[in-house]
Amino acid sequence: MGIRSSTYKYLAPNNRILRFYADSIPALPGKYPQSYVEPLESGTVIKLFDYQIGPSLRTVAPLDLYNSLSLLLPEIALPIRIFERRPGYRAHTYDSVLSGLAVRLEEDKRDNVEPGFPSSTRLSVMGQSMNISVFAFKEGADEKYKKDEGIIFTVNGQTQGALSKAFFTRNRVSLGYLSNSILVIVDCTNIEGRQREDLFMNSRDRLRGSEFENAIERELEDLLKRHEGLRQLNERRRREKIEGKLQDSKPLKELLNDILKKSPTLSRLFIEGKQLQNPFKSALVASDPVFEGKRFPTYFTLVGKFSEDSPKRCPIDNSTFRVKYTTDAENDYFTRTNDSGHFELTSPDLPIANYSINLWNGTANLSVELPEGVEVGDLIEFNSKVFDIRETETFESKFFVVVTEEERKSKGGNGKGQKPPSRTNKSGDDSKGLQGLNLPNIIQVHESEWETYGFDRFDALTIQKADEDQYDFYVNVDNWHLKTEQKGKTKSDPRILEARYEYGLVILALAMINDYKEDEQEELSIENMVKRVSRAVSPFLLPMIEELGSLELNYVSLNRSDRTPSDEESGNPISDNLRNASRKPEAHQSTLWRNL
Repeated sequence: MGIRSSTYKYLAPNNRILRFYADSIPALPGKYPQSYVEPLESGTVIKLFDYQIGPSLRTVAPLDLYNSLSLLLPEIALPIRIFERRPGYRAHTYDSVLSGLAVRLEEDKRDNVEPGFPSSTRLSVMGQSMNISVFAFKEGADEKYKKDEGIIFTVNGQTQGALSKAFFTRNRVSLGYLSNSILVIVDCTNIEGRQREDLFMNSRDRLRGSEFENAIERELEDLLKRHEGLRQLNERRRREKIEGKLQDSKPLKELLNDILKKSPTLSRLFIEGKQLQNPFKSALVASDPVFEGKRFPTYFTLVGKFSEDSPKRCPIDNSTFRVKYTTDAENDYFTRTNDSGHFELTSPDLPIANYSINLWNGTANLSVELPEGVEVGDLIEFNSKVFDIRETETFESKFFVVVTEEERKSKGGNGKGQKPPSRTNKSGDDSKGLQGLNLPNIIQVHESEWETYGFDRFDALTIQKADEDQYDFYVNVDNWHLKTEQKGKTKSDPRILEARYEYGLVILALAMINDYKEDEQEELSIENMVKRVSRAVSPFLLPMIEELGSLELNYVSLNRSDRTPSDEESGNPISDNLRNASRKPEAHQSTLWRNL
């Protein structure tokens, strides 16, 4: 009909609302399992017909349905009473009060949420302002509040769309050890109507994939990657998971290193890789003092003067600069439901479309994208303002930013930029240049640990990104395909078969990582891809290695007249094997090509 915005229609024949006359209607529930028996004298009744609730929510209503509704209604204006009245259900209680996810999280914060969380962020994208709350759950506590959701977008306390937890495993976020434990709530209530239509589908179950959404995702990626609290917690979870197992995997890594060195191709892949002495960050979360913030800050101070005479410098190619504030405000100061604080950033020179301020443990990091139309040499004035319900307490700061020439990055201490590695080898092969990677940490996972790492009997390998160029590899050494081969090959050492299995999977995954180009589609993350492909090749891996390794070259008689000088002098191991076979036919009826 040419209508670009959502519309609503009502059944009102002749412009009159349908009605009937009665003192009350039997609409209120009675005792279980009576549905509609008690009289309702006033109020509103909405009956949903043919409602597709889904099989996962067909348990007792105060359980799974309650949790799902809490996620869909994070901040409801009034509590809702849920009654279970379907015959055949058994439970300790058949009704419960739904207060919304925000209330549940606040009530359960001490037991289920990591200290310091939630943290708050004010985000402006394309001139649209949003409040963001970041929750980090304690290990395993997330199951009470969410399933696959990682980021939810709300309007007036109702969820309008969501991104899955795979968002946190993206290379531009790298919080894989927290992917199950993070929930980000983006409050889009203040977004203008047209932009809201570009962001949400009418079904309220997914986002449109518009330019506006892509811009929000980029800002969220940067925000989460730089979140100091999440980075420290991610490192702590990683330490807890693998520190005790790294020593056991040391011999495996040494042998893998030998394999890589002996292969020209794999050696080239790892030519820039460096073995890390300590795979963990030196800073420990536990060593940090506990931050005790105040509900209302007594200061909100800009770090650095950045005056008109000595401004903050921002290269024009970076387009984004950052400044820091110190404060004694609580981490959720900007996003809490009651008496929240407000942050405003303005400029008398140009409109500011994109910025974010992230508050964590006494530090507020402000990230600002340069306004459109700036040129090298422009001096831009910025004014920030922090305020809340206290009319007498307002914290204002002024600072200046100068736009400079493009930043020329150099590598090494001589100040000269290094040339990127050639994508063509000496032989003229136009193959893709291989980038250096760190040797992986290989951790064995046994059946008793499957649930912890999300494995089943057929899963083979999963990876977690630990740093910019470091991955942790978790190998399922109780995989049924591996165990079947070990049981069936009675003459083979099961430890050798296990080692082949591990190295084969790891090398295959390294090839995928090296070739991977991150796709915006979440299902194509490198972690998901490695797990899926390794699961698929698992039943074929050991048989393939064994059969290829046992291939025999038939006896070939080579007379000197058949050989060329280049054969004699080439140093080619395959040619050497053939010559040896021809010279000693009585001892070598065939030669084993062990290099395969």
